[in-house]
Amino acid sequence: MQGTPEAEPETTTPAAYTPSDRTVPTRSPDRASYDKELVHAILDEGHVCHLGFVRDGAPVVLPTLYGRVGERLYVHGSTGSRPLRMTGQADPGLPVCLTVTHVDALILARSAFHHSMNYRSVVVHGTAYDVTDPEEKRAALDALVDHVVPGRAADSRPANKKELAATAVIRLDLNEVSAKMRTGGVNDEPEDLALPHWAGVVPLNKGYGTPVADPELAPGTEVPAYLTAP
Repeated sequence: MQGTPEAEPETTTPAAYTPSDRTVPTRSPDRASYDKELVHAILDEGHVCHLGFVRDGAPVVLPTLYGRVGERLYVHGSTGSRPLRMTGQADPGLPVCLTVTHVDALILARSAFHHSMNYRSVVVHGTAYDVTDPEEKRAALDALVDHVVPGRAADSRPANKKELAATAVIRLDLNEVSAKMRTGGVNDEPEDLALPHWAGVVPLNKGYGTPVADPELAPGTEVPAYLTAP
């Protein structure tokens, strides 16, 4: 694979990522975690990541879909997409920062200063590589589809040669990684507790709505179970 290190032999996988200068937060470091199971869970629950890189000396951050396969993240796009084109041209790869965030609740405090959010986030630093191996590319695209809706890759036509040629995929290994979370309720100052302002936690929920079938759906095609399961 062009510009890609050889695959490492299977060994006992550590339960946590090793902290680095870039993954230890300067603010609220007690909220940081390097636990792999937690990092994977946060990544697997998300749909959109933000991919940051530098182009012509200026920072660029783009929202995009992603998928995880083990200790690797994959991002895809048009072969004309800037970050994907730059990754293919870079040697040995493109330095990037990728982030995923979930907002679980709004924290409304009595004081404006102490308003906050409960959240879960992951930050990944590393080098993105262009995926050129056909088998890895197909597996990555299946993972991207299944990441959006689990089970969907097997229930759709795979990309043909023309579509594969028009699609670029980049890979980012999960090496320099950290998670950060906030949980709990309001942290008002003791002198503000008697103020006549409502305070508390407003949970934010997400999930599938009722599927709306395409008007040209083939007769007899039922809504798949993976879209209706609770």
